[in-house]
Amino acid sequence: MKITGYEAVTLHVTEDDPLANMPEEAGRKRPIVALRLRTDQGIEGIGVTLYGGRMTGSLRTAVEELAALTVGEDPMRIERIVAKLRQGTGDACGPGGIFTLALSAIDVALWDIKGKLLEQPLWKLLGGHRDRVATYASGSLRRGLTHDQAQRAARTLVQKGFREMKTQMGLPGNPTPAEEVRRVRVVREAIGPDIKLMCDINQRWRPEQAIDIGNRVEDVGLFWLEDVTTADDFAGLARVTAALKTPVAGGEYVWGIVPFRHMIEAHSVDIVMIDLARVGGVTQWMKVAGMA
Repeated sequence: MKITGYEAVTLHVTEDDPLANMPEEAGRKRPIVALRLRTDQGIEGIGVTLYGGRMTGSLRTAVEELAALTVGEDPMRIERIVAKLRQGTGDACGPGGIFTLALSAIDVALWDIKGKLLEQPLWKLLGGHRDRVATYASGSLRRGLTHDQAQRAARTLVQKGFREMKTQMGLPGNPTPAEEVRRVRVVREAIGPDIKLMCDINQRWRPEQAIDIGNRVEDVGLFWLEDVTTADDFAGLARVTAALKTPVAGGEYVWGIVPFRHMIEAHSVDIVMIDLARVGGVTQWMKVAGMA
């Protein structure tokens, strides 16, 4: 089997909330880049990646330029192709950034081809340790909602059967610590004590804030606090993790493989979270999971 061609397009996906029907900003759209890799056996692989901002056009160009290097290659030899793409950039792109995002779309498309050829789902191709995993509702309890809206959305999620969900702190404006804490308390009041509740900060706090507010919400029983401060402040994250009883999760904003090694060696987090696009695709995701 050989790769014979490719097509990359920019799609604008509406960011509505299908889970709780409580969007933070109704009708807002996010641009993503979708890639289709074609083969001489008629099997096509699809991968997607995104910046979410102004550089989407540059990202699409990067996807197209890297995809051109895959033409003529055997899509089953994924490691070979990944190495070729790295060499094709002259190793000038570093461990992250636009190269890693573009690589992700190609890597995912290659795994899609492999799964279709073998008629196996990805979870089996990766070892099939479990045939069921827990999921949590993410994106419904965003910081832009009022407390009342957040409570109504949380109750809707419970009614739909979700036993795990994630809300946000790092509220808009310049909130006091008490105002931040109030957000997770009203959500906990809405869902009761038996639902797992996580909270994402999206890097909006300083380490000292994270320690202060994290201690104030210990009694809320959060399953984790996520991305509490700047992702590459490994020492600051480690201070927060050491100071709190609530597990600290992080890694969504870490690019490529090497920075994850530094984060893990610094004991920066209790729970490693890997973003498929920023890490560079399934192949790189599995390597980071192995380190963790």
